[in-house]
Amino acid sequence: MIVWISPHFRLVASGMPFGITAELGSASTGIRNLENAGHFHGLGWRDSVDLEQVIYVLVIFREPETLLLKMNKGENGQDMTKTPRILMTGATGFVGAFLAKRLLLENLRVTAAVLEGEETAFLPSGVATVVVPPLSELSVYKAAFQGIDTVIHLAARVHIMQDTAADPLDEFRKVNLHGTVRLARQAAAAGVKRLVFISTVKVHGEETDHPYCELSPLAPSDPYGISKSEAEAALHRIAAETGLEVVIVRPPLVYGAGVKANFLKLMSIIDHGIPLPFASISNKRSLVYVENLVDAVAFSATAANAAGQTYLVSDNDDVSTPELIRRLAGALSRSSRLLPLSPTLMRTAGKMFGKSQSVERLLGSLQVDSSKIRRELGWVPPFTMEQGLKKTALWFKGQGCGVVK
Repeated sequence: MIVWISPHFRLVASGMPFGITAELGSASTGIRNLENAGHFHGLGWRDSVDLEQVIYVLVIFREPETLLLKMNKGENGQDMTKTPRILMTGATGFVGAFLAKRLLLENLRVTAAVLEGEETAFLPSGVATVVVPPLSELSVYKAAFQGIDTVIHLAARVHIMQDTAADPLDEFRKVNLHGTVRLARQAAAAGVKRLVFISTVKVHGEETDHPYCELSPLAPSDPYGISKSEAEAALHRIAAETGLEVVIVRPPLVYGAGVKANFLKLMSIIDHGIPLPFASISNKRSLVYVENLVDAVAFSATAANAAGQTYLVSDNDDVSTPELIRRLAGALSRSSRLLPLSPTLMRTAGKMFGKSQSVERLLGSLQVDSSKIRRELGWVPPFTMEQGLKKTALWFKGQGCGVVK
């Protein structure tokens, strides 16, 4: 077993039992105690640390596969006992509950911003709620920011496959640009220190020859990506004017329990044993499991050196379309039924039926390089893609989602 330490004193190990917590007197004592108890068979230090500056080690076994040892360091006698308060927007969405659970593991005080009448029973115990107006350029959030240190901004008008709005870009801008600007300015005025903005890989475009990195040109091609790109630029201006720390996280396609749209439809098709003509596709696509995403967001919200940074995140395991289908089929305990069909014919059919964008998402590559967040914050995806797909499949089966629409 190998344990490594990040620059932020967060240790990660694998293969630990579930449901144990312990507080130890110091890093060196705690590690020796764990070694003596037979929990560690070897220690591989990724970065050197001054153990004399470590106040305590809190050991949290949060999943069967993962162990977190969270270390707080005191600098010049700084009091680290104050618990930061985090406000989440979009808490009732796909990612929200996962993020709330992850933040609670950091011993943070979490408040979910919810709309009037929204269901909140599924949020983890210990999460406070505050009612806010819908996101727009006229919204007033002042009361929600009282005592808040960090805002994690998930709320957005999400990508819509068949948008019926007369001017889709204008509708996306109302929420994703103007609403975000309004939120950020009021947060800065209220004394909020940091805002973590969940953006999208789509700010770079829809297809890659080489993996995107944070410095890749911005070339969004649809209203959703354009509105997110414009919001990023606006947030950088607000940061320069107000001192608000802005951190931007750009995920690719996110999957996990509660996933919708094309990923859910693909799972349903595979579960029904319907043949798919994708065996001849040769591409590479990055994905991120929802619990990996929220783990990266938690790092972005709490790491001091994340301020002002932008991070692309993924499972760090890029797959082709047919390989994804094979892995999904395995997770669902189904056979993958892949048939060969020329990509050229698929593109021709896509043009004939007005489905060119959908076809290109199946045929094209879209990869991200997530090495920056791993290098700077010491982040490592806590779940493999195999584990993420398995957990997603278990949810799918449990929800009875096997209906093709």
